[in-house]
Amino acid sequence: MPQAEENVQILSNWTSNFPIFLLTVIPGLESVHAWISIPFCCFYAIALAGNSMILSVIITQQSLHEPMYYFLSMLSATDLGLTVSTMSTTLGILWLGANEISLDVCIIQMFFLHGFTFMESGVLVAMAFDRLVAICNPLRYTIILTNSRISQMGLLMTIRTLVLIVPLLLLLKPLCFHSMNVLSHPYCYHPDVIKLSCSDTRANSICGLVDLILTTGIDTPCIVLSYILIICSVLRIASPKEQRKVFSTCVSHIGAVAVFYIPMMSLSLLHRYGHSAPKVIHSMMASVYLLLPPVLNPVIYSAKTKQIRRALLSCLLKK
Repeated sequence: MPQAEENVQILSNWTSNFPIFLLTVIPGLESVHAWISIPFCCFYAIALAGNSMILSVIITQQSLHEPMYYFLSMLSATDLGLTVSTMSTTLGILWLGANEISLDVCIIQMFFLHGFTFMESGVLVAMAFDRLVAICNPLRYTIILTNSRISQMGLLMTIRTLVLIVPLLLLLKPLCFHSMNVLSHPYCYHPDVIKLSCSDTRANSICGLVDLILTTGIDTPCIVLSYILIICSVLRIASPKEQRKVFSTCVSHIGAVAVFYIPMMSLSLLHRYGHSAPKVIHSMMASVYLLLPPVLNPVIYSAKTKQIRRALLSCLLKK
């Protein structure tokens, strides 16, 4: 047995043109994967059902064909994309023990995973702009946010995502890896992959940093600035009751921003500075990062948006 382990260790130290990556859900708990799969299945089911219902309601209900709900449908679509892009590998490990993935499949998964992440960041900025116009310039709301302008914003988000993600992934192909590489997550995450490379990854790190600056680095200040302008506008309203009413329209969006950016920034900082942190922390943060927004966003918007709540109840009662 020790000889076999030594042979595996030697094999893993060889570089390969066709490297294999070993995905990890929670290290050290491989024997209880069947039990761990139960909460994961519940979370995935909630994310798929919740976002699908919101998408379906917005598409079918004529009363929800407004800019705010168009952006919400984009958010639900990106959450569905994030859920589906990682669900197959996570459940494959938990149910079948299928934890091996090739570099090419890994790159394809990263394309969808990081692509939908960039898209969601852009959608949250668009939603902040929607709230800014609705509160600060309500009389011109329908003139500024026309259907064609919303379509242009969606196209711009897609173009930005492709321009940022394609070079990031193309730079992975020339890298050398060991034959066997153990990842910290149940999916391929760019910082997690490049740290296992035997090659010089400075270009990859710089490209990743540029992408982070051009997404989170721009989007977060835009959202903060939008809310500063919203707060300034609301404070000019004399009636405290009216102030509360206006602020209540922003609660759902603030919740969506919090559940998306806080886990994402925490995971990025953990990969950059938490090299000594236990692998369990990396795995748990990875799961929170991708499961929290798709699970909580439908709940937040259903609970805090009266029109969505009524539409969902109406749809369920008809069925």
